[in-house]
Amino acid sequence: MTPTAAERDTIFKAFGRAFFKQDLDAMYQVVTPDFVWSCQGDTPRLLQSREEILAYFAERKQQVDNVRFHDVVYHHAPDASFMTFRLTGTDKATGKPFETVGVERYTFRDGRLAVKDVYTKAAS
Repeated sequence: MTPTAAERDTIFKAFGRAFFKQDLDAMYQVVTPDFVWSCQGDTPRLLQSREEILAYFAERKQQVDNVRFHDVVYHHAPDASFMTFRLTGTDKATGKPFETVGVERYTFRDGRLAVKDVYTKAAS
């Protein structure tokens, strides 16, 4: 069952809170047990377990600082939702600011998030 747009918004709110707190117990309340998160950017990644997601969070914490999402808009299609955004932050290795733009594609199963595909590129 694909959730309604309103139900998806509730799921995204809970997912976002869990994401920013890096709280995997809360995250796994709104994602399927076999949730898959793929990142397509400078270094493609496929995260398929709690442990891989935790490791990704720890890695990102070492690489970037002051990360903020801007211009976030959700677009609901019949079988998926898309989030467009702009992301800013600081590269810890160089101290330089960065800005990327991206699209995330979400699919659902059994009223939960099943797949999160992230596509980003440097802002031009």
